[in-house]
Amino acid sequence: MDDIFVGSLMTSPVTTVSADTPAKTAAATMIEDGISSVVVVDEAVADHMTAEVVTTTVHESVEGIADRLIEHGIHHVPVVDDTEGVVGMVTTTDLTAYLSGSVDSKTTRAWT
Repeated sequence: MDDIFVGSLMTSPVTTVSADTPAKTAAATMIEDGISSVVVVDEAVADHMTAEVVTTTVHESVEGIADRLIEHGIHHVPVVDDTEGVVGMVTTTDLTAYLSGSVDSKTTRAWT
């Protein structure tokens, strides 16, 4: 697993909302898109979001991100780039699909 990186497994693009988006609207967006989280892209902190987010980069190993998911007790980690901001999301579902053989990292979009 050391030679497989987050960029090979992440989901991209990411669904985003602004901090002033009502929670009901964000929930409707998640249902509509069939996802369980959205990324809030504004600087402001709202009531229904995590303010101190654990993030990763496309170059982190799958093993490394799996360890951090367990360590922090979380299921979603935004994948960030210094110049582009949020470029993807890696989830426990992505990791499970890869480990079960349902996803071949060579057929997914790899970041360099």
